[in-house]
Amino acid sequence: MNPARTTLTLGPVLFNWPAEQWRDFYYRIADEAPVDHVSVGEVVCSRRQPLLGEQVADVIERLERGGKTVLLSSLALPTLERELRSDGQLRAAPYLVEANDVSMLRLLAPTPHAIGPLVNVYNEHTAQFLASRGATRICLPPELPKQSIAAIAGAMTTAAIEVWGFGRSPLAISARCYHARLNGRSKDSCQFACDQDPDGLEVTTLDEQKFLAVNGVQTLSHTYCCLIEEAVQLAELGVSALRLSPHTFDMIAIAHLFRQVLDGSIDAGAAISQVRSLCPGADLSNGFVHGDIGARFVIA
Repeated sequence: MNPARTTLTLGPVLFNWPAEQWRDFYYRIADEAPVDHVSVGEVVCSRRQPLLGEQVADVIERLERGGKTVLLSSLALPTLERELRSDGQLRAAPYLVEANDVSMLRLLAPTPHAIGPLVNVYNEHTAQFLASRGATRICLPPELPKQSIAAIAGAMTTAAIEVWGFGRSPLAISARCYHARLNGRSKDSCQFACDQDPDGLEVTTLDEQKFLAVNGVQTLSHTYCCLIEEAVQLAELGVSALRLSPHTFDMIAIAHLFRQVLDGSIDAGAAISQVRSLCPGADLSNGFVHGDIGARFVIA
């Protein structure tokens, strides 16, 4: 699938932001960000879902009014009966559902749906199988090199292939909550300690080297993947969309830079310099797409 215009997708907020901050972020996205698709929903921890309350409906309405196509994200690791019921209820919603766990696939097929980056799609055969069961959008996991991305995108005729373009890379989901354990609490009495780290809690090695980041039950990369210099090449390989994962940086400005690079109105080298200025203190990386160590930044 080779669309004339590579689109931008804003992924779901992976972190535990206060409800008003979460709502206002999406309101700004609706009104100001040049993104085409927006995925909304709790992916990491079902205990956070009630915290958003009625904000979800208001956010979806505002996004649609702003001309965005809304997707609903499922949980990444549903283990409880109530979590399975909650994911199952997504089928009745009048929006494309993005599956982030294989348990959703049997519920969604054969109706049209999306595949999130937490479902491992590593080759064209898997992508074709998922497309045959109704997947119309497939976001690839962030660890794939461009050779694999090209093979998958080149084999697709019915599903849009999306690549992780910006944000800390999701690496793993656990049944154990790191934030709760760090604070001497159990998962069920965590007191939402993860809300103290709106971009994730940085993890260092015993040698004080920056290593990973944790977000409740989720493990993320320490570095922030940024493929703005590779955006045009990925589009030429047949990638239909780039995904931007929300952080507390100015995501509106970052989205505009990606759009300008894709449209050819700004040089990619100048754009990456501006991204660095928008993300003070953040270590950027692009190693995975170049077949290198993921935490590295390879000079294109």
